[in-house]
Amino acid sequence: MEREKQALLTFKQGLVDESNILLSWESEQDCCKWRGVTCSNKTGHVIKLDLHSEEQTEQPLIGEINPSLLQLQNLQCLDLSENFLGGNGIPDFIGSFTQLRDLKLVGIGVEGPIPHQLGNLSNLNTLDLSWNIGFNTNDLSWLSGLSSLRYLDLSLLNLSKAVNWLESVSRLPSLVELHLQDCGLPNVNPKSLSHVNLSTSLEVLVLSSNNLSSSIFTWVENVGGGSLVDLQLESNHLKGPIPDVFASMSSLEYLDLSDNELEGSIPNSFQNLCKLKEIYLFSNTLIDQLQDLMDKLSCAKNSLELLQLSNNSFTGLFPDIAKFTSLKNFYVNSNKLNGTLPESLGTLPHLSSFDISFNNLSGPLPDFSGLPSLQILSLSHNKINGIFPESIGNLSNLKILDLSSNSLNGTVSEYQLSNLYDLQTLDVSHNSLTFNLSLNWTPPFQLQYLKISSCKLGTNFPQWLQTQKNISILDMSNVGISEEIPSWFWNLTRLQYLNLSNNLISGVLPNLSSKAYDLPQFDLSSNQLYGPLPAFPPSTNLLILSRNKLSGSVSSLYSTLNGYLAYLDLSHNQLSGTLPNCWMQAKNLLMLNLANNNFSGEIPNSIGALQQVLYLHLNNNNFLGGLIFLKNCTQLKLLDLGNNNFSGEMPNWVGETLTKLVILRLRSTELYGSIPLNFCHLSALQVLDLSGNNLSGAILHCFNNLTALSHKQVSTDLFYFGTTFNLLNLDIIDFVNLIVKGIEIEYGTNLKFMRSIDISSNGLSGEIPSNITSLVGLVSLNLSRNNLIGKVPDDIGQLTMLESLDLSRNHLVGEIPNSLSDLSFLSHLNLSFNNLSGRIPLGTQLQGFDASTYIANKGLCGPPLTKDCPGDESSTNGAFSRDNQKNDTEGDESGFISPGFYVSLGIGFITGLWGVFLSFLFNVSWRHAYFRFLSEVNDWMYVKAALFRKRIRERLQAKGMH
Repeated sequence: MEREKQALLTFKQGLVDESNILLSWESEQDCCKWRGVTCSNKTGHVIKLDLHSEEQTEQPLIGEINPSLLQLQNLQCLDLSENFLGGNGIPDFIGSFTQLRDLKLVGIGVEGPIPHQLGNLSNLNTLDLSWNIGFNTNDLSWLSGLSSLRYLDLSLLNLSKAVNWLESVSRLPSLVELHLQDCGLPNVNPKSLSHVNLSTSLEVLVLSSNNLSSSIFTWVENVGGGSLVDLQLESNHLKGPIPDVFASMSSLEYLDLSDNELEGSIPNSFQNLCKLKEIYLFSNTLIDQLQDLMDKLSCAKNSLELLQLSNNSFTGLFPDIAKFTSLKNFYVNSNKLNGTLPESLGTLPHLSSFDISFNNLSGPLPDFSGLPSLQILSLSHNKINGIFPESIGNLSNLKILDLSSNSLNGTVSEYQLSNLYDLQTLDVSHNSLTFNLSLNWTPPFQLQYLKISSCKLGTNFPQWLQTQKNISILDMSNVGISEEIPSWFWNLTRLQYLNLSNNLISGVLPNLSSKAYDLPQFDLSSNQLYGPLPAFPPSTNLLILSRNKLSGSVSSLYSTLNGYLAYLDLSHNQLSGTLPNCWMQAKNLLMLNLANNNFSGEIPNSIGALQQVLYLHLNNNNFLGGLIFLKNCTQLKLLDLGNNNFSGEMPNWVGETLTKLVILRLRSTELYGSIPLNFCHLSALQVLDLSGNNLSGAILHCFNNLTALSHKQVSTDLFYFGTTFNLLNLDIIDFVNLIVKGIEIEYGTNLKFMRSIDISSNGLSGEIPSNITSLVGLVSLNLSRNNLIGKVPDDIGQLTMLESLDLSRNHLVGEIPNSLSDLSFLSHLNLSFNNLSGRIPLGTQLQGFDASTYIANKGLCGPPLTKDCPGDESSTNGAFSRDNQKNDTEGDESGFISPGFYVSLGIGFITGLWGVFLSFLFNVSWRHAYFRFLSEVNDWMYVKAALFRKRIRERLQAKGMH
């Protein structure tokens, strides 16, 4: 016995014990009374050493597993989990503890290979080596020696090269629980195990977060049989329909197939899962009627407690789920359900969480009085209408209420809120609700989240907010407040996100630099705040004060420009003066918008230290100087410096260092010189605006290298600034002003659809490069007010997405290409003030434009111009004389026109009208086909009209002669 005691003391001497976990390990004491040591009542030998720390406040033991422990030959249980004892790996001598029943070395920081000597522990029942990320093995054949093993957990070990893992675990005849989560398991064909006697005793099987394919279901069916209780295969590469392998799994209680690529409907074998308690199928692409799924689960109507189906494509009416009497948690958010919620929903006494947000449900809400256990109710982003139900007030256990983005109306009163003692989240934003709460009302709850955006709150700040000491997320945007912010409001010191935008709030903002907010985010935009820019807390993460009346300098930014700030928007104010030269402190700034102010002077060089900045707006100010300071801002996606007073040549380094640019706007910046050749390196560019400068030289012939403009796909993630803060997800829209179709338009959510090149109002010369027609994604092209010569490219009709084309006020010659009539989406065209000639091509679009589109081109003729083209008269007389004679004999009573013309005209009109309407309901290719068809119909009608006009002339002439 003394030998075992000394062995433990030697083990202690090699450990760092900052929390005095082993304080009781003193030589004078009986080791059987030491912490973590258990001795046999019969022999007195040490049989258990458990130093697993259950106190989170304790520091772990640091050291290594000392060979002195070999003296503990009677050891049956060894648990050293959650200590740092793996510096030299797991020693081989662990395999000498032949009496060991339980070995737990969870998260001990061990690295290197698993010692194969563990296979000598033939009496082992439990082996848990999980959460040792640096642990690995290429061979698990040593597991075959653990014939008594019932519990095996190797989760988070690197088993990516252990190709025999499936065969090895299949040879464990007594195995009951197998945990191999996030091991990088290689995919194995289960058919290769036909020679192996598979274990059939498995009850728990956890293979989540690996690289397994759907072929694993074959093995699961063989080893699970009627014994499997818990099956977890989430976050793998399971694809295709869910295999129909569950018929024999009648004992299954827990099933997790979430976060895969499963599709199709639910298999019929789900009807056999009569003991099922929890089922997770979220984040797949399953398509089925929800009613059909609930019918297949009806065998589990008395046992089912949790159903998680979110982020799929379940359809149909919302089913009656009242027969599932044990249901506690029901998540079907982000699907495609429609219809109304049944009244029977309010009869589930155990229901705790109910989330059906992001569907297409409509109608009024049912009575919730029969849901006394409800804690989470999320119905957001549907089409639910009717009044805010009074029965909400009976949900005394409710913690989260989210009814946002619906069509609810009516009043929110004290009566509906007075019994919600545990309420922590209230979100009724984007409804037509009116809050009717008395001035002296005191809520029974302490909210953490309050979001009432676009509701009617009244002109004043609600006094009851003073009682909400825990509030961290507060959104009262667009609620009609028109008073100044009261002083007590800033005492809500736990605020992390504050949104008071789009109100009529006035007054001067106080100095907030001393407030102890935790990484706060402020959005006070679109109000009537005035006065100087105050100082905000140094930990400010997001600050939006745009569209107010703030004035003066921005010297107060000194305290805010630091590593915490990620988003700063002071645009559309009356701020002035020069910018401080301290931007290098804001090293994590991603978005800076100072547009539409009265700033002057040179932009400080320290802005060039913003190496993480993605979006930079300095447009519409009075800045001077050069732009070389931006050379190091290599992450920029959007750069808008338009309408300033810069000097110098167009920067030739943009295409070399700012290669991630998606939007480049240097409009009216007084830059000169030629367009640098390396602009063609900007392969991600979708918007280029260099208009209103003093540029000269030719248009680059390498614009076809702008590959983002060479395809028609739309990027959907480039123009949102998304930031995550705790449980809050913000999508803040970026805005850019562009001149399209002759007018200035502010693009926000639709910015991702815009692809444009505007190099108008410069002194560019030469011809329009023919390869510009390869930019088939272009929506707007403006080359007007330059000195361009030559012809319009013949294949300009390849720009099929084009909606706006302006080539006016140049020196272009030749005919308008016939392909221009193929541009079905073209709604703005200006070819005026050139030297174009010939007939305007016939096309649905081209004759619909005003004549001013073509003016000041002396050689142009044909509709919509009043000038006839040479030969029109003779062509009509000669080509259509026979047709005229035929119609004279076969026409109507007057002889002017045939009945067939009316029929044809009517059919053409109806076809054209409905064709245009229906085209917008289908895909782009259909749209194009319809417009081509209409173009041909227009040509036919034009010819018919010419015939008709000619007939009238000849009739009148004939009558005059008689």
